[in-house]
Amino acid sequence: MLKTVGLSLFAVVVLAVAGFFTWAETPMAATDASLDAVAADPRVAVTDSPDAVVLRPAGTTALDQGLVFVAGARVDPQAYEQTFVELVASGVTVVVERPLLGFGILDPRGLDHVTALAPEISTWAVGGHSLGGVRACQYAADDPAVDALVLFGSYCATTDLSDDDLPVLSLGGSDDGLSTPDDISRYRDRLPADATVVEIDGLAHAQFGSYGPQPGDGTPTLTDEEARARIDRELTSFFAGVGDEG
Repeated sequence: MLKTVGLSLFAVVVLAVAGFFTWAETPMAATDASLDAVAADPRVAVTDSPDAVVLRPAGTTALDQGLVFVAGARVDPQAYEQTFVELVASGVTVVVERPLLGFGILDPRGLDHVTALAPEISTWAVGGHSLGGVRACQYAADDPAVDALVLFGSYCATTDLSDDDLPVLSLGGSDDGLSTPDDISRYRDRLPADATVVEIDGLAHAQFGSYGPQPGDGTPTLTDEEARARIDRELTSFFAGVGDEG
């Protein structure tokens, strides 16, 4: 009897673990409309690899500036392509990491496994959305090659950068139901005192990418187009002051 119970419990655990890995590896996919829009844009060249999606300027001279961006938990890296189109068109190379199991905070690999995909870049910012931003904070703390930090609906939950002189841009949304304004405010003291912290009125969590509504999120009052324009305005201004190209 005990053997039968033990085997049953083992089977339940195996099924639960298998279910987790299946769930974790099933991403919230990029919308077809966003992928089509980027594919039709001659200013951006996209390369998809097992480790990352690389976006390079195609219509202008590339700057010596790059951004390694960690996708939010279970979000398809391609869902951020449209978010970064204008930044890439301005000359910045963006590498959107594809984390192991879809969770950046579970990925033990160093930053160089993605920066190696764009060896022509020597000035690197790191960034991330939601839990991906938590991993980006860890990159910033651990790797001296990091020149700046960008957070989308995120905060440094496990890392204290308050004594660092790193340039930081933290973007949040007033209607973000997952990384709420209160959450971002609670962890503000883990960023440098001169960090640029911007709350975009009407923006929801899922609008930092293009993957559709997300459970638990708030209801945005900005259109997706308006949201991208606001995000791009802040990104472009921030990168103008990052590294030697500023």
